[in-house]
Amino acid sequence: MTILDHSHEEHSAPKPARTAAHTAVAPAPTQGPSSPKPPASKALDRFFQITERGSTIAREFRGGLVTFFTMAYIVILNPLILGGFAADNAPTDVAGGWLSAAQVGAVTGLTAGVMTILFGLVANLPFGLAAGLGINSFLAVSVIQEVTWAEAMGLVVINGILIVLFGITGARTAIFRAVPKELKAAITVGIGLFIAFIGFVDSGFIRATVAGPPVQLGDGGSITSIPTLVFVVGLLAMGILVARKVQGGLLIGIVATTVLAAVVEAFLKIGPASATNPGGWHLNTPVLSGQLVSAPDLGLVGQFDMFGAFGRIGGLAATMLVFTLVFTNFFDAMGTMTGLAKSAGVAHKDGTFPRLKAAFIVEGFGAVAGGATSGSSNTVYIDSAAGIGEGARTGLASVVTGVLFLGSMFLTPLTSVVPLEVAAAALVVVGAMMMAQIREIKFSKFSVALPAFLTIVTMPLSYSIANGIGVGFVSWAIIGAASGKAKKIHPLMWVVSAGFLVYFARGPINLLLGA
Repeated sequence: MTILDHSHEEHSAPKPARTAAHTAVAPAPTQGPSSPKPPASKALDRFFQITERGSTIAREFRGGLVTFFTMAYIVILNPLILGGFAADNAPTDVAGGWLSAAQVGAVTGLTAGVMTILFGLVANLPFGLAAGLGINSFLAVSVIQEVTWAEAMGLVVINGILIVLFGITGARTAIFRAVPKELKAAITVGIGLFIAFIGFVDSGFIRATVAGPPVQLGDGGSITSIPTLVFVVGLLAMGILVARKVQGGLLIGIVATTVLAAVVEAFLKIGPASATNPGGWHLNTPVLSGQLVSAPDLGLVGQFDMFGAFGRIGGLAATMLVFTLVFTNFFDAMGTMTGLAKSAGVAHKDGTFPRLKAAFIVEGFGAVAGGATSGSSNTVYIDSAAGIGEGARTGLASVVTGVLFLGSMFLTPLTSVVPLEVAAAALVVVGAMMMAQIREIKFSKFSVALPAFLTIVTMPLSYSIANGIGVGFVSWAIIGAASGKAKKIHPLMWVVSAGFLVYFARGPINLLLGA
């Protein structure tokens, strides 16, 4: 089924049955300030369509909490990627400039909070938004070697404006509809494997090897660190709770495993991971120390240069950087929203979901806001699947997550208590949940099976959702045409596939442009 307008989207879900109380004749309303008002809970229910989607207010609040706890690491991680406490420990740009980690942390919480709340209110979907890890790493490693931080953030703003325009004009929606349902299912499964792989790597359960296979179990095939053991305990605990259909299973598992981690740290004094302490906690050490509340420094807000990069490195080179940002942002978010909508049970048979166009537009504004605050492009987080796994189905969960992100600007010590190993366990559980979509793929047809398989495996193996989508698009178009099914391939699939070919060849293209 296709969605033509918001009225169709709003009324497509079944309405709850009317009771005798509903059919009774109500007294005529009185005038003036004494007129009765509906309870706040009923107003929330109607606005967010909570009952229509088979959820409850309590479940939405739990889901919002779980999503925040699984995403909260970005408030700590983003400053580590983009900033530092001095020029000698921060990524410096082409002019020697750098970003303050404290300021990056503040704007990370601010932008994530505002955009997640806006997304919940406008799109009414349980998706959290925050600084995208792919783009912030790309900025810190590559872009600032050519331009300043302010100019790099200006390119992010331009990227966001283009994505908003794609959303407003319907181009993004049209591309979304052109993707075959089997490929959309493969994207969902691939994302499930991807976030599970992220969880395994972040916890130390899977590690790189010095020589031999690219990855291995733990250290030399063994689990040798206490934090990784805590991950295993948390994974099993959450899995048992979810399998037994315990209400709030993921949240209970996250809190309980965090308490376990804090007790272990209190007795064993493991400390953070480092070159001299490889068996330590990654990212966050489960210890609450120092002051609980601190005022955020928002000095980075508005510190961007929209067109400075074009003057510094030239129009063609700057355009290629924008092209890379747009493709990464555009298709990462599209794939993520596809998987999340299916997991939440709000997707229609063709893979679309309620308020599709609004979701794309708001997500584009996340990129604009992220560049304007120097926190990097904000996009939908696949970690939202944890809250969905907890039962979240509406934008109320996103509002809860967003409010907590705003609070994180003041309560950074609390957000840093949950160790990465605990959040990683939740991601693996959710990844397993998302694998259910593999039943939508007809593996008996090899022209479908191979592109779907390539989509699924490329995401975790290349550590990129966009790469998996691109490989899937290109292989689907080429194999389908060569199999005599060219007429069944939507023209936009060819257009996007051609764009992905340019995207995959951007390295040699940049070299040619530089020459």
